[in-house]
Amino acid sequence: MSADFTRLARLCETIEARRHAAPETSYVASLLAGGPEKAAKKLGEEAVEAVLAAAAGDRAALVHESADLLFHLLVLWAACGVAPADVMAELARREGVSGLEEKRRRGR
Repeated sequence: MSADFTRLARLCETIEARRHAAPETSYVASLLAGGPEKAAKKLGEEAVEAVLAAAAGDRAALVHESADLLFHLLVLWAACGVAPADVMAELARREGVSGLEEKRRRGR
């Protein structure tokens, strides 16, 4: 699978650029002004919508909701001070480790 993550990188840049915009003029700024709690709540709503689309077998809706979910995850990262590089480092740490082994290591 080959993926172009350029769009996600640009989206992260846009989110950061809008961090200090007026909340009444920027959706991103309005989410960030509400702190991590507001961003987390919105991410949860989008996750539910993606799950419902998948459960309904609605591929087009799942694609749409997945884009919303990714966007709101990036906003949550920004609200919490998590850089994409932090997440990529964690994924790199897990690379080559079975999911079952990873869960066992965490005691879950």
